[in-house]
Amino acid sequence: MDQAKLIEIDGHRDLPLQCPNKKSPAWSSHPRVFLDILSTGHVKCPYCGTEYRLKPGTAPSGH
Repeated sequence: MDQAKLIEIDGHRDLPLQCPNKKSPAWSSHPRVFLDILSTGHVKCPYCGTEYRLKPGTAPSGH
């Protein structure tokens, strides 16, 4: 079974958050979804299960 990854997001340069992201390999692509990380500080992609969280000490900027 493939384990999902945890990716830390910088609130200054990685928003708006979308999955798959620019670093995702082409073979793992799924429809692009925009994820709301601002309300809780973490979110999980409904397609691939990748988990995202804001880096400790960072806050959203300009969004």
